[in-house]
Amino acid sequence: MRIGVVTFPGSLDDRDAARAVRLAGGEAVALWHGDADLKKVDAVILPGGFSYGDYLRCGAISRFAPVMTEVAAAANGGLPVLGICNGFQILCESHLLPGALTRNEHMHFICRDQKLRIEDNTSAWTNSYDAGQEIVVPLKNGEGCFVADTAVLDELEGEGRVIARYLDVNPNGSLRDIAGIRNKRGNVVGLMPHPEHAVEELTGPTTDGLGFFTSILTSMVNA
Repeated sequence: MRIGVVTFPGSLDDRDAARAVRLAGGEAVALWHGDADLKKVDAVILPGGFSYGDYLRCGAISRFAPVMTEVAAAANGGLPVLGICNGFQILCESHLLPGALTRNEHMHFICRDQKLRIEDNTSAWTNSYDAGQEIVVPLKNGEGCFVADTAVLDELEGEGRVIARYLDVNPNGSLRDIAGIRNKRGNVVGLMPHPEHAVEELTGPTTDGLGFFTSILTSMVNA
């Protein structure tokens, strides 16, 4: 299974995401922001970082990158796409997911190991988990506060599209403790914490994040 990992100017977690794909058993394929070509991959990951320096607004410039035209079209056709941190911001800016990520409520960058609860395990990226399973993965962001109007929040909750929620402490003021969401179809997922940094005992607080990467392989095998 070929999983594309996009590198934008300012991406810094692309190599970690590619390594996570390989550890899960997939083939990581490097995609470049300036290329309008997805190289026939089976899924795409938009990694964390500070794409285009986060100028204007996080993800606001990246959504116009040539590769994003292809990603958006493919995602609307069913291609699985995972956006992590900055990737989540890009998905919202691209209108592939609703809502927005704004400055943390306390106005400080935060880096910590964060407990989450997997709320929905029906998506292409979360099917390896049990619903209600608690996991710990790193979190690092300055603009991670998920916001949306009440109607959108109610729709996300009513349709079971909140895929993960913060536990113990809400690190950034996200409404309803939301850490990640999915689209209606379940192929596009955005997550603020970093599962790609929790895939090996040597370097991560846990290996809980590996499930996001095995999920997509399982999803494709069963398709």
